Amino acid sequence: MAVDGKVIITCAVTGAIHTPTMSPHLPITPDQITHDAIAAAEAGAAILHLHARNPETGQPDQTPEAFAKFLPRIKQGTNAAINITTGGSPYMRVEERVLPAAQFKPEVASLNMGSMNFGLYHLLDKYKEFKFDWEKTHLEATRDLVFRNSFKDIQYILETCYDNDTRFEFECYDISHLYNLNHF
Repeated sequence: MAVDGKVIITCAVTGAIHTPTMSPHLPITPDQITHDAIAAAEAGAAILHLHARNPETGQPDQTPEAFAKFLPRIKQGTNAAINITTGGSPYMRVEERVLPAAQFKPEVASLNMGSMNFGLYHLLDKYKEFKFDWEKTHLEATRDLVFRNSFKDIQYILETCYDNDTRFEFECYDISHLYNLNHF
């Protein structure tokens, strides 16, 4: 419980693991991401955790060009802190995952503090039809997916963004990630 009754609300407007079929509310276009981010800030979110998606396919897109289509509008439309993911997608190399944070130098960047499993393959039984062809393959692949965030990867992200004045949201998904955070 907060001592003075204040809380910080972070809104992750879109992510990389879920697919468009899972929710009609998942924003995938720059206009949708901009709209939902500004609406979240107006509803009280102090931090906007942002991922980009390919507007044609709904797939995660960690290119700086994808972020450039909505970041300026979000910054102009709200005074919430911008948190750019360095997680990107489990299928991306760390060098591509860090590019938007390195280029745009946000106030905050997320940083996974260890490797983890994201198993969504069990949802294949729930969805019989998919909006996009890649979704079924994506879900099936999570049966054998380890989202790599090695010590070398974490160090690379920290060093890449060291001179940005970017602070990190250290994402700890299990107790071992707390030990990794302590290490760094």
